[in-house]
Amino acid sequence: MEDILKAQGNTVMQENPLSPLLVSITKRKIPKQKVPKEKLAFGGAFTDHMLVIDWVGPAISGKTDSLNQPIPSFSGWGQPRILPYGPLELSPSCNVFHYGVEVFEGMKAYKGKDRTIRLFRPLENMKRLLGSARRITLPEFDIMEMLEAIKKLVLLDSNWIPEGRGYSLYIRPTIISTQDTLGVGTTNRALAFAICSPVGPYYSTGFKAVSLKAETDFVRANYAPGIFPQLLANTEGFQQVLWMMGKDEMQVMEVGTMNLFCFWVNGEKGTLELVTPILDGTILPGITRSSIIELVKSMPKILGQGDSIYVVERPLYMREISMAVKDGRMREMFGSGTAAIISPIKSISWLNPATESHELLTLPLDPMDPSQESGPLARALLKTIYDIQYGDLQFKDWSVVIGNY
Repeated sequence: MEDILKAQGNTVMQENPLSPLLVSITKRKIPKQKVPKEKLAFGGAFTDHMLVIDWVGPAISGKTDSLNQPIPSFSGWGQPRILPYGPLELSPSCNVFHYGVEVFEGMKAYKGKDRTIRLFRPLENMKRLLGSARRITLPEFDIMEMLEAIKKLVLLDSNWIPEGRGYSLYIRPTIISTQDTLGVGTTNRALAFAICSPVGPYYSTGFKAVSLKAETDFVRANYAPGIFPQLLANTEGFQQVLWMMGKDEMQVMEVGTMNLFCFWVNGEKGTLELVTPILDGTILPGITRSSIIELVKSMPKILGQGDSIYVVERPLYMREISMAVKDGRMREMFGSGTAAIISPIKSISWLNPATESHELLTLPLDPMDPSQESGPLARALLKTIYDIQYGDLQFKDWSVVIGNY
């Protein structure tokens, strides 16, 4: 498969490489009014500028498009441009509108108490973006060069990064096919862009555990096909969907748009395990997911005194979760992702095929403190990740300083 992806990627490899050193900057004349950080909603406000980079394949270089406009004569990546945030002018026949030829990433910038601006594991985002682009024959790029261009955008709009724990600048790098044809095939024209949005804590009043509806009627495919099942779950009183594969097997996949973790006692060995579905091509390789795995492996006694926690990546089934809850072995369940980081789970409604009846599983949060909306492990992981993101804890090379404020 890797050879096939490389071969597909080579069909759209650029002749002109990205050159972040040549970024042109056109500043907004009148800065936009900022939203008070206490009123920030996720993805609702955007900074003054955006990054835009055109890509042209050799097959159409120098020709005209469907609007009879000249296509740039260069072949490969054009000059990276930072422009005032605003609309993109695209032909209605662009592939992105008809076949969803698009990939994107989600990453964040943080302001630390030491007056520095940091990105959290940005190279992992760039690697994943490149892999996604290869998968659907969008143009390849040098991950370091793309990251440098994004850094310039973040630094230009650094005054938009809100200060304080839980506050950050959400960055959305995106690549779309702008080839204006209804034909389906390899991309010959594309646009890379990045926009930024100041965001606050995902849970503005603190951790809030969520209730899940275990879904077997719909198959998850991020993101549009998941909106309707999510709406149905909301109307039934649930906050999120627990995605499963197979009505009989009920293999657990993800929760909403997040990766899933179960913290329990192994029924045979009696050891503490943090179990998460294996990456088999159907599970998002989340960067927060991999961070949690590495942290627990590096700090197996992250909860302080007590037994070590063993990380297990394997197929996970709903019947196992049900048994762990009923046997009293389940300690915590939570989701993980860039937006929320950690999202505790308090209950799951599922259709038990053995009894053909709906069951509500109530999950433990913190038996030592019933007022808590999360368990000790979820809180410890969130604090540790926050400490790294804001520069209070040095761990490997995860927190990358890009400038000062």
